[in-house]
Amino acid sequence: MPAPQLPAATMPLEPRVAIIGGGPAGLMAAEVLSQAGVAVDLYDAMPSVGRKFLLAGVGGMNITHSEALEPFVARYRERAPELRVLLEAFPPDALREWIHGLGIDTFIGSSGRVFPSDMKAAPLLRAWLRRLRDAGVRIHTRHRWLGWHADGSLRLHGPEGDLSVSADAVLLALGGGSWARLGSDGAWVPLLHDRGIDVAPLRPANCGFEVAGWSQHLQEKFAGAPLKTVSLGLPDGVRRKGEFVLTATGIEGSLVYALSAEIRQAIERNGQATVLLDLLPDHQLERIAQALAKPQGSQSMAKHLKRQLGLDGVKAGLLRELTRAETFQDTRALAAAIKSLPITLLRPRPLDEAISSAGGVPFEVLDDGLMLRQLPGVFCAGEMVDWEAPTGGYLLTACFASGRAAAAGMLRWLQG
Repeated sequence: MPAPQLPAATMPLEPRVAIIGGGPAGLMAAEVLSQAGVAVDLYDAMPSVGRKFLLAGVGGMNITHSEALEPFVARYRERAPELRVLLEAFPPDALREWIHGLGIDTFIGSSGRVFPSDMKAAPLLRAWLRRLRDAGVRIHTRHRWLGWHADGSLRLHGPEGDLSVSADAVLLALGGGSWARLGSDGAWVPLLHDRGIDVAPLRPANCGFEVAGWSQHLQEKFAGAPLKTVSLGLPDGVRRKGEFVLTATGIEGSLVYALSAEIRQAIERNGQATVLLDLLPDHQLERIAQALAKPQGSQSMAKHLKRQLGLDGVKAGLLRELTRAETFQDTRALAAAIKSLPITLLRPRPLDEAISSAGGVPFEVLDDGLMLRQLPGVFCAGEMVDWEAPTGGYLLTACFASGRAAAAGMLRWLQG
C-alpha cells in the first residue's frame, strides 16, 4: 500500500523525525515516513527491535483476523469509535496485502485467524527490517529515551552515554506495561506526567486471575491442567465456549483472556468478580440430571460422574472444590452446579505477566493525527495509547494501523 505523499516544497528542506520504540507501530510509521522522503532515526532500548513481536509469534504468529470489519471493530469495546477510524484507513485485508508485499504468504485458520504460511514471526520481521534499511531508516538499539532536555531536544542514553537528539517531529511508540523484559516496561509514564500529560493507569489485559486460594490437593494434582470444552461468563453476560487452564493461584488461558476486560472492570467496581463455569456446555441441564439420577450402586460418586457424564480429572476436581458436600446428595442441585459453577476472582495477575495492558495515553489528549495537543510535534501510537483488545490478531492489527495513522499525522505536521 503506497505511503501518503506530500509536495517536497511544503516540507522542511531535510525533514527528520525520531521514532522511540521498535515494535510494530514504530516500525510501520518508519516505513510510511521513509517512503515519503523523510529521514527517520528509530531508537529502541533493547539490543534488537521487535522483541515482543517475535515472542508473540512463538507457537504460531497470529497476525490478524478474517472476520468482517464491523465485528472486528467491536472487539475494541469502549474505544471502538476511535479504532474504527484507524482500521478503516488500514483494514485487516490491507495488512495481509502488506505482508504479501514482503514476500510472506498468509492463510486463514479454522478459527478465522490469519497466520503467515510458515506460522513464524522471524522471517516476516527480517524481510521488513531489510526493506526499512534499504529505504534509509537508521535503527539505533540500546538507546533508552529519558525525556526531554531543557531546550526541547530528546534526551537518550546509549552505549556511549547521554545524547541529545533534535527532530522536526517525534513519535512515541513505547508499548504498554507488560513483558518488561522485552522492552514494554511503562517507564515512559512519569516522563509524560512530568510534561502535564494525563495518562490512564496501566492495568493488566489478556491476563490470568487469582482466587482466594485453592486447596493443597487441587494445586498439587491439577495446577497446569487444561479445562477443555467448557463455557465461561459473568452472571449478566454472554458465556463463551473454549478452554482455559487451572493454575496454582487461579485461572488463565484463552477463554479467560477473552473475558479479562469484563472481569477486571467487575473487580474494580466490586472488589471481586464471580464467573460462572459450565463444565458440560454440550449437555442440557435435564439430561445431566437424568444421568445423575441413574442408580449409583456401590460406585463412588467420582466413578458415577465419570461413567454417566464423562466428568473426571480436573473438571471433577474443580467441581468437588467449589461445591458443598451435601450438594452431591441432590442430583438436581449437582446438575445445576455442573452447569453453573461459580468461581470468585479477587485480582488479576501482575501486569508484567499479562499479554497486553489497558490504559495509557487517552485519545482525548491526542488530535486526529495522534499528536499530543499539549506537545505539538509529538505523536503517540501502538499499545501505549489507551485501548485494549482480545488476542486473535486484534492487538497487532491496531498497532500496525495506529503506526500508519501517526505517520500520516506527522507528514501533515511537517507540511504545515
